[in-house]
Amino acid sequence: MSFTSSGNTPAAVGTLSSTESAGVAEAAKSIAICDTQPVTAEGVRNLLRATPDLKFLTAPESLAQATDVVRKQRPNVLILDKGFGIQAILDWLIEIQAADGTSLQTGMVVWGVSVTEAEALRFLQAGARGILRKSAGVQAVVACLRTVAAGRSWMEDCVFRDSSRSDRYPRSELTAREQQVLELVEQGFKNKEIATELGIRPGTVKIHLKHIFEKTGVRGRYGLALNGLRDRGLVSVPA
Repeated sequence: MSFTSSGNTPAAVGTLSSTESAGVAEAAKSIAICDTQPVTAEGVRNLLRATPDLKFLTAPESLAQATDVVRKQRPNVLILDKGFGIQAILDWLIEIQAADGTSLQTGMVVWGVSVTEAEALRFLQAGARGILRKSAGVQAVVACLRTVAAGRSWMEDCVFRDSSRSDRYPRSELTAREQQVLELVEQGFKNKEIATELGIRPGTVKIHLKHIFEKTGVRGRYGLALNGLRDRGLVSVPA
């Protein structure tokens, strides 16, 4: 799974020419939105009217209705409002993928007024392919929808609290044990679980994490996990 990350100023998405518009009209990707505020869904509908390669499909008002939309109408992208509750969204993401039985065709984008590193990581691990703030600009929203509809993953760079970390210590300079600890952190393991997995003491895990933080310039395990995904090429940041 590859990720595209936007900068704080989104790269220009660009508009399609009339010739291109005619060519993509029939192949437009379908977008559904499940939001706690109907006026927000209407805003997305209006936005997509000016985007010929994306089309508004429907706006379920609950996660239960969203389940029916995904199973019966199979939109290319479903936008989920974080306002339904973090745990409710996480449970829904896991359940919809497990119940489908096959590779889910709909790409899930979670958006909210604010999204922390910890929340972004949990959503991604649960199966979301896009992370977006409701305050994002029009170009960022369209770029996210196009990327996820194309089968890739996308996240705003502003979610990386420590995105400007120092590059003086590349990942390759971590010791073998630090690499192991970092990989387990990226998978969501807690310190005690890492200790059990590696056969070391929890206190030793903390020491390794301290060294990793110092070498990478990243503070916090969630930021470390997200930056680890980017360092491994799963998140690309446009120049």
